[in-house]
Amino acid sequence: MLTRIDHIGIACHDLDTTVAFYRSTYGFEVCHTEVNEEQGVREAMLRVNGTSDGGATYLQLLEPVREDSAVGKWLAKNGEGVHHIAFGTPDVDGDAAAIGGKGVRVLYEEPRTGTMGSRITFLHPKDCHGVLTELVTSSPEH
Repeated sequence: MLTRIDHIGIACHDLDTTVAFYRSTYGFEVCHTEVNEEQGVREAMLRVNGTSDGGATYLQLLEPVREDSAVGKWLAKNGEGVHHIAFGTPDVDGDAAAIGGKGVRVLYEEPRTGTMGSRITFLHPKDCHGVLTELVTSSPEH
């Protein structure tokens, strides 16, 4: 089932300023940036470490590009901070179905494309003790 913490998503008002903080404070470097139009965010992935299964753990910094995006709405309500936790899995479809079978609401009927070509879905925070939870199957190229 779940193999690792893939990333922690952090919502921010200014991506460049937040990247500069993590770079100067912790020495983390950006390994990937993109704009995800479907999710309405500009994002940077900062690699924290690698794992024995070939995956890695990242911080995902998220700046909304639209106020009506999920992250934009969340940021307006809550301010900057931890937005979600993501667990890596080799089978996002199977694990989402299994977890959904235990009564946890899965937010996407079919997984969507996430950062670096990954396949993702989210679990409802009200069913996960207040934590928005993402399931991620990394792209073979990453």
